[in-house]
Amino acid sequence: MSSKSSSLKQLALQKFKKNFWGVFSLCFIGFVGVVSVFAYAFAPDNSQYANQMHLSIHSKRPGYTVTMLTIPSELKVNQNMFDKLFFGKKNTDSEIPISEYHIDGETLIYTEYASDGLEGVKKTMELSRFPNSDAVSFIKEKSFLFGTDKYGRDLLSRVLVGARISFFIGFVAVFISLVIGIFMGSIAGYFGGKVDAVIMWIINVTWSIPTLLLVIAITLALGKGFWQVFIAVGLTMWVEVARVVRGQIISTKEMQYVTAARALGFSDYRIITKHILPNIMAPVIVISAANFAAAILIESGLSFLGIGAQPPMASWGAMIKDHYNYIILGKPYLALIPGLCIMSLVMAFMLIGNALRDALDVKG
Repeated sequence: MSSKSSSLKQLALQKFKKNFWGVFSLCFIGFVGVVSVFAYAFAPDNSQYANQMHLSIHSKRPGYTVTMLTIPSELKVNQNMFDKLFFGKKNTDSEIPISEYHIDGETLIYTEYASDGLEGVKKTMELSRFPNSDAVSFIKEKSFLFGTDKYGRDLLSRVLVGARISFFIGFVAVFISLVIGIFMGSIAGYFGGKVDAVIMWIINVTWSIPTLLLVIAITLALGKGFWQVFIAVGLTMWVEVARVVRGQIISTKEMQYVTAARALGFSDYRIITKHILPNIMAPVIVISAANFAAAILIESGLSFLGIGAQPPMASWGAMIKDHYNYIILGKPYLALIPGLCIMSLVMAFMLIGNALRDALDVKG
């Protein structure tokens, strides 16, 4: 039995490897996962939430470069490397875009950047504000590969940090939906009768409520926030898993190996977890991939409506909300870039779901 199971797994793996788009999607999802975990290591702006604002250079085109003066802060912040790597740097320094500067004795004289051909304000600063009176080392050219948003923040950094929410909400929501859906579907399908009728009534009532409306209601009940959105999305996706698991168990529980397990006196818990569930996980895996994509779209919709991840937290949906009006103002990339990120990640999960469906179809 084990050799047969092993051979089926190898056959499924071989079929999956032959699917170009499935393998490509898996690699892309893995790449996005690495970027999500180590977003602050890749982001040019590694401050918390990539929230370093420069209002004088807002809505600049991709590839824009400006001279940036960094004024060190006297406030000392104790932050370990782990915290900086995964949660961003608590930046207390001030960054000022400038158009020109020169040093006169012990004084730094600089002109703040002003757009639209305007002349910026000239200011002075004592060189003693800088370590070793070396102001030049704090003046550098800064490039914005994706340009800046309407608050003058680095758009590339916001996209990289925003990938974390869109990516991890899929994992959390699918995990919650699997735990609840497999539990409810297993009980309903295995025991049947009144238990099945009650659970199916709960499933049908939940199913009849529009998903986005139910998520909004749960979010309002739990409050606005990061984890509340994750939980709310997960609690709306379990019904599909439950229906699939219930149907599979109903068609499987009369199989000979289940009857043999009952004859040997095994408990219902062991029969469900050790004998039935391992043999019906193929369709559950496929629907989980689709739920990943659905969770990303739901979170983006909630953030667009303003009840998802709250500012200053970066989110692809919130970025579209902030910049969708720029589509008709000649700067569509501010909304299109996060939109393309959502589309590509959702497409990758749908393609890998199709590849898994084909690979796990042993009859094919």
